Amino acid sequence: QAQLVESGGGLVPAGGSLRLSCVASGGTLTNFIMGWFRQAPGKERVLVASIAWGVHRTYYADSVKGRFVISRDNGGNSIALQMYSLKPEDTAIYYCAARHRASDAQTWNYWGQGTQVTVSS
Repeated sequence: QAQLVESGGGLVPAGGSLRLSCVASGGTLTNFIMGWFRQAPGKERVLVASIAWGVHRTYYADSVKGRFVISRDNGGNSIALQMYSLKPEDTAIYYCAARHRASDAQTWNYWGQGTQVTVSS
């Protein structure tokens, strides 16, 4: 049973940058897609970016394309989200998650506890 632990959240002014990290322990994530979700106050949790195992194919939500970069280490058990040109609307709790590549796209098997990102205007 893998456990995901995020780090790197904080307070940053608009236009600034921040890097989030997520490390998995307790199990290997071979053949798992890993991703970052975020949930703003009063809104649903949405997928921001994801990255596949092995080929590292990536997905980005339109709202972050060109500003966020997701990466994954060669061992496949950690990911990072480099965020540039942050906007106040990026303020949210960011969650790391993982799902097996054969599972339904809505079924994410593992979740981190979340890390707060606040962008001041």
